[in-house]
Amino acid sequence: MKIQDLLQKNAMILSLKAIDKESAIIEMVQKLVDTGYVTDFDQFKAGILARENLTSTGLGAGIAMPHSKNAAVKAPVVLFAKKEGGLDYESLDGQPADLFFMIAAPDGANETHLAALAELSKYLMRDGFADSLRTKTTADEVLATFNAFENEAVVEEIISNNATQDFVVAVTACTTGIAHTYMAEEALKKEAKAMGVGIKVETNGASGVGNKLTADDIKRAKGVIIAADKAVEMTRFDGKPLISKPVAAGIREPKTLLTEVLSGKLQAYKATGEMSVESDENLSLGKAFYKHLMSGVSSMLPFVIGGGIAIALAFLIDNALGVPKNQLGNLGSYHELAAIFKQLGGAAFGFMLPILAGYIAYSIAEKPGLVAGFVAGSIASSGLAFGKVPFASGGEKTLALAGVPSGFLGALVGGFLAGGVMLVLKKVFANVPRSLNGIVSILLYPVFGVLMTGFLMLFVNIPMAAINNGLTDFLNSLSGANAVLLGALLGGMMAIDMGGPFNKTAYVFGTGTLAATVATGGSVVMAAVMAGGMVPPLAVFVATLLFKNKFTKEEQNSGLTNIVMGLSFITEGAIPFGAADPARAIPSFIVGSAVTGGLVGALGIKLMAPHGGIFVIALTSSPMMYLVAVAVGSLISGILFGILRKEK
Repeated sequence: MKIQDLLQKNAMILSLKAIDKESAIIEMVQKLVDTGYVTDFDQFKAGILARENLTSTGLGAGIAMPHSKNAAVKAPVVLFAKKEGGLDYESLDGQPADLFFMIAAPDGANETHLAALAELSKYLMRDGFADSLRTKTTADEVLATFNAFENEAVVEEIISNNATQDFVVAVTACTTGIAHTYMAEEALKKEAKAMGVGIKVETNGASGVGNKLTADDIKRAKGVIIAADKAVEMTRFDGKPLISKPVAAGIREPKTLLTEVLSGKLQAYKATGEMSVESDENLSLGKAFYKHLMSGVSSMLPFVIGGGIAIALAFLIDNALGVPKNQLGNLGSYHELAAIFKQLGGAAFGFMLPILAGYIAYSIAEKPGLVAGFVAGSIASSGLAFGKVPFASGGEKTLALAGVPSGFLGALVGGFLAGGVMLVLKKVFANVPRSLNGIVSILLYPVFGVLMTGFLMLFVNIPMAAINNGLTDFLNSLSGANAVLLGALLGGMMAIDMGGPFNKTAYVFGTGTLAATVATGGSVVMAAVMAGGMVPPLAVFVATLLFKNKFTKEEQNSGLTNIVMGLSFITEGAIPFGAADPARAIPSFIVGSAVTGGLVGALGIKLMAPHGGIFVIALTSSPMMYLVAVAVGSLISGILFGILRKEK
């Protein structure tokens, strides 16, 4: 879609008369009615206001994009309006808006308004575009500005695809696929542009693969950069010079990666038919363990999030509708609607342990490890184990029986066990004639993998169950100083490396407590972990707001974006500040996060969801006090960071 096809010269207001948000909307809607694009003023205005009631379309930086998909729209159109000096549009950054794009799409136009939003965003993110629009006084000049920037983008694309220019490809992927993946992408693209290097970056994010590399892209690339913390498809890079690093390197050292991949000194990658990040032979034992664990955790998270929130909603429904005191044991399933939500959540939650173990094994042994890993996780969940069973005829016999589920720890051990079993089997069958390779993959690996892993898990389940139950009992018994100490420890860990091993260790520990606590209203540990993780980005905002003289204009603008990241529990938003000034930023963040985690532990606040930040605040046992705890820690960290920071 070309946005110029929707921008109509007769639907532009180059000198908006409105003085506030409501009058601006009325003036723009009336213009669309007068020009014949909208047939019913009241109906379309109601659609615009309904969207504004969800959240303001004042995006910040002086830009607003009110939009509606509406039966009153005759033909799709984008109205452009400009207000000298701006007006209060309740924008997300609190600043006046002076550039307006009102998007009107017919009811049957599928996703026209979303496509228009996406296309407009590409222009508005380009340096100088919005400022250029502010200087235009005629409709022809506005359209010419869009055309000029479109031509500039085409030229950049041609340059990046120029066969005579150095060209590289890259893949970015973090364990959760939420923040690091895209931050690494942007860092690599920005540095490549500065170096005059063409680049195409494939993202392996939570929503799937974006900007997927084609065979032609790989063929003409001088080298490959892998900036990933989880397994990515590697076979396609056979024969290409390749460098593989953690995703953090893509964010912090893009120039180093690009320089090295273009140096001509890298060895050609030899494909093994597996998906990998970096060969375990080149990793320390700790890093290899972390890589495989994160592969399982990242695959498990969607099931935990979806299932946990569905179960939490069941409790909220029952609380809202009321449950008799003598039926409190059935809270979450007393009313029919609540019971449905709980069953749906339970179905998703039931996949948690098999997925965790399965994808740990997959990371270790690739596809053959999946089936053995799933079986190990299922056994950890069901509690199948060896034990003595009394018989009516007298005596006892040792049999496999259910009843001792080993939970998260059992699945974790089972995943590594299954992966190890499959690596042994790969070596055993390594010399099988090529003609029998199909039989090995489709028959021998699954049969021997399932049997060997299954029998080993029968012995593993009992000690793992004892450890898991002991840990659960300990956590359930926490109160007073112990709860404060654990909450402070985990909260502080979330701020040490903001997405790195310490952060992820605390997070994995928190999610591991959910399965055992969801029936009792949630986990205090998970609540402390999420609250602690929200603090660093919010502290950045506080510091840039209260100590403006110590931050550049660009850093102050970044502080505004950290509000959204902090409230969304995306700790990684604070990474640029932590990386730029670690000696002052990181200790400041740790102090505030530890205070917040300690407060959550002291108040005994429980949480039933492993992610979501403020968007799942209703799923905490005390939403108001939870917000207070986060606010207190953010203020402490922000003020401390601001005081320690040197003036620019």
